[in-house]
Amino acid sequence: MKQKASLWQIFSVFAGIGAFTIGGGYAMIPLVEDAMRRRGWIPEDEIPDITVLAQSAPGILAVNMAIYSGYRLRGLPGAIAATLGAVLPSFVIILLIAMVFSGIRENPIVERIFRGVRPVAVGLILIPAVNMARKGCRRWWQWLLCAASLAAIALLKVSPIYIILVTIVVAVALILAKEARERK
Repeated sequence: MKQKASLWQIFSVFAGIGAFTIGGGYAMIPLVEDAMRRRGWIPEDEIPDITVLAQSAPGILAVNMAIYSGYRLRGLPGAIAATLGAVLPSFVIILLIAMVFSGIRENPIVERIFRGVRPVAVGLILIPAVNMARKGCRRWWQWLLCAASLAAIALLKVSPIYIILVTIVVAVALILAKEARERK
């Protein structure tokens, strides 16, 4: 790692990410990864762990990423600085929009802006999914599992919870079967 991040640096990086991320926590993933990578705050091989841990924990993805990253950098004070940085800009922006939006929501310019921003948000959400697939799918069966999961969720409307539970059960069964074979 290059340097120890100050609390102000952590706050300002996450405030910048929080202020300019459109599309929620998934759109924030590539920005957090890029910030950590460029500053050398977290080793390259740990960056995917941020995403996995943030997605695994209950709660808002963006907040989970901020908490983990900040804690990894500076402990509890870092987690607080990163979380405030990630949340505060959105809170202020939403508050301002709520105060003003009722008078401008029918404005054709505002409607066009939102129509133009939606595809960008979708693209920002797809980036981490593609990156995770490239890094996580090394074998043909992993790609098959990824495609089957995507199809089950998108086309068959299967809950992701069921897919995760089935995957855990199958993985544990395979591990236990392998250990049993090795003991013989």
